[in-house]
Amino acid sequence: MTLAGQGRTFLTFAAVGLVGTGAHYATLATLVEGFSLDPVFASVMGFLVGAMVNYVLNYRVTFHSAKRHREAATKFLTVAGSGLILNAGLMAIFVDLVHIPYFLAQIIVTGFLLFWHYTLNAIWTFR
Repeated sequence: MTLAGQGRTFLTFAAVGLVGTGAHYATLATLVEGFSLDPVFASVMGFLVGAMVNYVLNYRVTFHSAKRHREAATKFLTVAGSGLILNAGLMAIFVDLVHIPYFLAQIIVTGFLLFWHYTLNAIWTFR
């Protein structure tokens, strides 16, 4: 793929990710503000919701994958699992140890994970 093609793919990945991020953040805010749940736990739940949205959209829209779902979903879940661990760990550090407000912490973590997920999904999951 050309550099321009990679740039377009990354922009599509980021745009699709906004939908998944919206689902993640809506879940996070609802669980923290509406149900008074722990922000780290709520972030993990939001991450799982966002990951489901992102798989479907990235499979179809971003990477136009022809892989069977059995293979692509297994790889995607592996990448998502690594992101889930990073998300939970970084949220715990930022919220519980550094005392950054949970929503700001989630924005920082999401920025990091954007590049983490794109790289792994582009070179392994949907390639």
